Amino acid sequence: MRGLLPLYRGLYRLASRRPRTPAAVGSRLDFCGTQTSTKAQPRFGLLFDIDGVLVRGRLPIPAARRAFEKLVDSQGRFVVPVVFVTNAGNCLRQTKADRLSHILGVPITQDQVIMSHSPLRMFKRFHDKCVLVSGQGPVLEIAKNLGFRNVVSIDMLRESFPLLDMVDHNRRPKLPSNPVGKLPKVEAVVLFGEPVRWETNLQLIIDILLTDGNLGSAYSSQNTPHLPLLGCNMDLMWMAEAQSPRFGHGTFLVCLENIYKKITGEDLKYEALMGKPSELTYHFAEYLIRTQAEEREWKSPITTLYAIGDNLMTDIYGANLYSRCLEERISRKNAKAKMVAATGTTATLSQEEEIDSLVERRAGAPLRHLLQVCPGVHGGLQPRRRRALRRQPVHQRNGVPRTPGLQVRPRPDGARPHRAGRGRGRGAHLRTGEVCASVEFVPDRSWASC
Repeated sequence: MRGLLPLYRGLYRLASRRPRTPAAVGSRLDFCGTQTSTKAQPRFGLLFDIDGVLVRGRLPIPAARRAFEKLVDSQGRFVVPVVFVTNAGNCLRQTKADRLSHILGVPITQDQVIMSHSPLRMFKRFHDKCVLVSGQGPVLEIAKNLGFRNVVSIDMLRESFPLLDMVDHNRRPKLPSNPVGKLPKVEAVVLFGEPVRWETNLQLIIDILLTDGNLGSAYSSQNTPHLPLLGCNMDLMWMAEAQSPRFGHGTFLVCLENIYKKITGEDLKYEALMGKPSELTYHFAEYLIRTQAEEREWKSPITTLYAIGDNLMTDIYGANLYSRCLEERISRKNAKAKMVAATGTTATLSQEEEIDSLVERRAGAPLRHLLQVCPGVHGGLQPRRRRALRRQPVHQRNGVPRTPGLQVRPRPDGARPHRAGRGRGRGAHLRTGEVCASVEFVPDRSWASC
């Protein structure tokens, strides 16, 4: 992905405003070590997915509320650092925090919530450009809240160019019309989430990419790079009230990529991808965990992060990807230090090494075990599904490393998953909200360096 170095610089400066303690991302069961003070302090943080873990659509999972009652003290304050990491992007962080507070019965602030679009605050070089935003909900308000000052929506394009949206016969203009009004030239495209009318958004986004932002002109025949494209939320599917998963924004991106490829013969390129399993999202989550600990004046270093989710391909894979990338950076950093020590010279850092230095100044232990909540997107990891997951590649796009092999380990407490009812046959199913497995991605020959 292009242009990430300035973002990592900005994120590192943000994270360096307060003194930091060494980070370690790992998983052990004994975390709350004894302190010299009379009250033990947490040494771990919790990263919660929302859809499929805490709620199913608009319906809360009963076990979630009971669990969060154990995570707050008598004053309603969290006893461990907690961050909610969701790939949703159709509302503001404060709106999501208010909904979670109502559902879980504990006070939650917007500083504990990471939406898929939250890292866009770091993309300051796009904030003064004219950007087209796609999604649903208050997309203009969301974009302006993130720092974008010159925003155009899909509806604004339709109004200015009524002849471009022609799939729905009932929405076609009744009389021939010319473009009305003048919009500024679009300089970048931001994809917040799945839209309501996919055909309209697909058509107009393709038009923008192939006309270099000038909708009044024909498609360009020149083989030049298209406008910068920023994508949020790579979830192929997600869990709502239905028994089976629903299409997510990742499915919309698949459609967009394949249409562009079919028309141009070229791959669609992303300037950056945000949301799980993006490494940038997990790094930002770690920063928020540390910030909470520092605000509570907890002196014990945060040595472990628990990532809890229901989607292997985003929640679990993303956290493991972040951990593996930390390992890769540590290895490269140590090799570089040995070379400098042996030769007595200093070498200029490449862009990749500079990013490594900015993001991971202190070494951390890898995240080994992650909790998957059942049934989730993958239905409790039944044996046939596990075999299918091993055979098929993770749905991913350029900039996201290839998938390591998948290994499902026993539950952390050693118990077998509870099955509802007395039946033990094929029809038995895992209880909603049950922790069904601790899942790890392990390297294989196809593992690509971060």
